[in-house]
Amino acid sequence: MIDQFLNYLRHERYRSSQTVQTYEKALREFESYISLRDNGLSLKSADADIIRDWMESLMDKGNSASTIDKKLSALRSFYRFSLKRKLVERDPAHAIAGVKKAKPLPQFVRESEMNRLLDDVEWGNDFKDVRTRTLLLLLYETGIRRSELTGLNDADVDLAAGQLKVTGKRNKQRIVPFGEELAMQLKRYLAVRKDTFGMVADGALFLSDKGCRLSGDQLYQTVRKYLSLVTTLKKRSPHVLRHSFATAMLNNGAGLEGISKLLGHASASTTEIYTHTTFEQLKRVYKDAHPRA
Repeated sequence: MIDQFLNYLRHERYRSSQTVQTYEKALREFESYISLRDNGLSLKSADADIIRDWMESLMDKGNSASTIDKKLSALRSFYRFSLKRKLVERDPAHAIAGVKKAKPLPQFVRESEMNRLLDDVEWGNDFKDVRTRTLLLLLYETGIRRSELTGLNDADVDLAAGQLKVTGKRNKQRIVPFGEELAMQLKRYLAVRKDTFGMVADGALFLSDKGCRLSGDQLYQTVRKYLSLVTTLKKRSPHVLRHSFATAMLNNGAGLEGISKLLGHASASTTEIYTHTTFEQLKRVYKDAHPRA
């Protein structure tokens, strides 16, 4: 049966030799699995439960979800062909769902690393250094997006109340609170900005070195450069600081609904991925610390 299917792929479907080899490998693996499991089983008599057991065994061996799905795809094609040619009486693979691919966990900077960056780096008193520390602190303390930060105007900052008016996706506005440390840092930044550039024409809160509104690319490059001082993460973007904010909040007792509102998520379900992040932390702590782990 397998040989007939492979010939069909070669001579009727004109599939490449590499594709044929990939399909053959998957089918021979499945054939070997069912023969070792039960001498009475064959490709003709295999059912959906056998296929699911095979997929589970592949997972146990450490195969990735995408690898297992490719093997399942080969099996589906094989059984569709075999049913059409009346080599089998039924197709046991057609209703088998693929393996659910895990979403990558958001990367974040640890609290200790952020403390080193904000507290231990020797920050100067010039405009560039004061602005950079303000940017980093604001992103970490509020969790706002890159575009939300660069879109901030002076009028959006209420230092007395300790809050920002943030314009997010689809022009939805929300109020985001901030603490005393950021309030003091913003006051310092505004004073240095005034000494450097005087009055700001368009009301932009954050300016570039040339006195224009800070761009998203300039913010990205600044964050990437300074996060490199304390972390080896491959991603070192403003969005990583957004993840860092959410993770720090969750680790320190904040609820998902509150974090969701601060981040401007439409639903708390979007924020749930951070619970997986903190659970991964717990697993690492457990594995490192428990003598029997």
